[in-house]
Amino acid sequence: MVPSCTITEPAQVCRNGTGSTPTTPQVEIVYYTDPLCSWSWAFEPHWRRLRYEFADQISRRMVMGGLIANWQQFADPLNDISRPAQMGPAWLQVEQISGMPVAAGIWSVDPPASSYPACIAVKAAEQQGQTIGAMYLRRLREAVMLEQRNIARTEVLAALAEALSAHLDVARFQHDLNSAPVLEAFREDLKDARYRDIGRFPTLIMRHTTGPAVIVVGYRPYPALREALARIAPDLAPPQLVGDLTAYIAFWQRVTAGEIAVAYDLDLTSATRMLDEAVARGMLTRDGQLYRPQVASLEPARGA
Repeated sequence: MVPSCTITEPAQVCRNGTGSTPTTPQVEIVYYTDPLCSWSWAFEPHWRRLRYEFADQISRRMVMGGLIANWQQFADPLNDISRPAQMGPAWLQVEQISGMPVAAGIWSVDPPASSYPACIAVKAAEQQGQTIGAMYLRRLREAVMLEQRNIARTEVLAALAEALSAHLDVARFQHDLNSAPVLEAFREDLKDARYRDIGRFPTLIMRHTTGPAVIVVGYRPYPALREALARIAPDLAPPQLVGDLTAYIAFWQRVTAGEIAVAYDLDLTSATRMLDEAVARGMLTRDGQLYRPQVASLEPARGA
């Protein structure tokens, strides 16, 4: 069984709702996900390494799948989840399998009532560009997965936008959040997922710009992503490989030990030791489960 977040009821709700020189991408990737999907959070290390190593050779588009419309309609028989209290143990399993830290206590302290507000907020951030949308999605994931912040709450969504004010026009974000174009963009995402029968997250559709496509369903390790790429673009080679630790972290700005473990093919203990040694040498700073450069960049993460 491939680990994934399973969606059951988005369609009904949708119907009822209102440096280097850029190259031409050879592969287009559509990424179906949701801010509350713990398996998508677990997938971050593998997804980030792919985007880093292949850089401008791939283009990507995010589709917000609407994992939880509300708890009255939600049921995930694959993972035996039908109420918030059952989500916590499932998240702990995600941490054990993936090595990505997860603060599962939110499901007993302040469980999100829906993932729709966060999905809509991502579409609002995307009005300012795909890179900004990806940055905001990442910050949503960190907030709920690491900080136990309820991303179904409007005030939390606003606070996370403020935290990205160096990159994101907060006033515009607030205006767009409940605008007709943004709500329609989210409805189109739901329709897209329903049309393609996407019921599990994360799901990637990888398509060569001149031909074939493959679909990757559920949490998959980095070698599986490389294998999928090789099937549709056998001649595609990564223009850059993960090398210097500080350069990789500077690229993303904030990383977990689990992400470094995947990037360098290490076990979690070795990755944590390497990061903590870099902190001790003054190369990095640590904020809870996140490591960042000693001096944070004012530029958006290039691969966000």
